[in-house]
Amino acid sequence: MNWVLANLDLIGRLSLEHLRLSVVPIVLGFVLAIPLGWVAWRYQLTRGVILTITGLLYTIPSLALFALLPPLLGISYLSELNVIIALTLYAVAIMARSVAEALGSVDPGTRQAAVALGYAPWRRFWEVDFPLAGPVLLAGLRVVAVSTIALVTVGALLGVDSLGYLFTNGFQRRIVPEILAGVVATMAIALVIDGLLALVGRGLMPWSRRKQPIRSRPGTESFGRGVNPGASA
Repeated sequence: MNWVLANLDLIGRLSLEHLRLSVVPIVLGFVLAIPLGWVAWRYQLTRGVILTITGLLYTIPSLALFALLPPLLGISYLSELNVIIALTLYAVAIMARSVAEALGSVDPGTRQAAVALGYAPWRRFWEVDFPLAGPVLLAGLRVVAVSTIALVTVGALLGVDSLGYLFTNGFQRRIVPEILAGVVATMAIALVIDGLLALVGRGLMPWSRRKQPIRSRPGTESFGRGVNPGASA
């Protein structure tokens, strides 16, 4: 505890760096996964290929991916860009399947109704398909966020500042409170981001909230026998 109190400024600075390195791959992964997931959902012949390739990306160990990307892209092994690109690929690997499943969860009847009303494919996607797929998309995005925040710590092995520094430095110096501080701070960031995503989802998608059953008042059970007043609610 004494180490933590004496190094609050270090923990705070590393937490901000960790958050910055997490947000960029989360956003990029979500944006890039939308067209990939749409193609996988729309064209069944490509679904297996796209989802298999993206799934295989996630099986590559992070350290191996950090070593493979620099010679392929001509970037430095020890750069933040190396970490961001690798984490973006992991985010796409998770999110592409979520996008395909989210679009597949939309009721076909709703799509047909939109077409009957004269919606063009592009407009129908953004105004009908995408909003209705929102709850499943949000669930996938929350998984991506937590996973990315956890993986950012590996970047410390490349010398990139993050809360992972508290793990490596604490292990080398045998300072257990330092390691615990890194764990707690990482978990706190993950919980905050997950909570914010949940709140944003509730605000943007009020229709996804579970409706509470309407309770009848005492003495009104026999009112309109055979007709449930709340049935149309």
